[in-house]
Amino acid sequence: MSKFLKAFVRDERGVSAMEYAILAGIIVVALTAVGTTFKDSMTGIFDNLINKINAAGGKTS
Repeated sequence: MSKFLKAFVRDERGVSAMEYAILAGIIVVALTAVGTTFKDSMTGIFDNLINKINAAGGKTS
């Protein structure tokens, strides 16, 4: 049992996956914060873009 426990503690195969999971989590938190902070300006940008596309196509909505 002692050998198994020592081998388990030294095994580093799952470490890379854990590091990538932590990094992905940090990226998700950062993107959420940016999206929340700039929500109004992003909405305005997309509304303006949609209006220009509709005007170029001759459609009104």
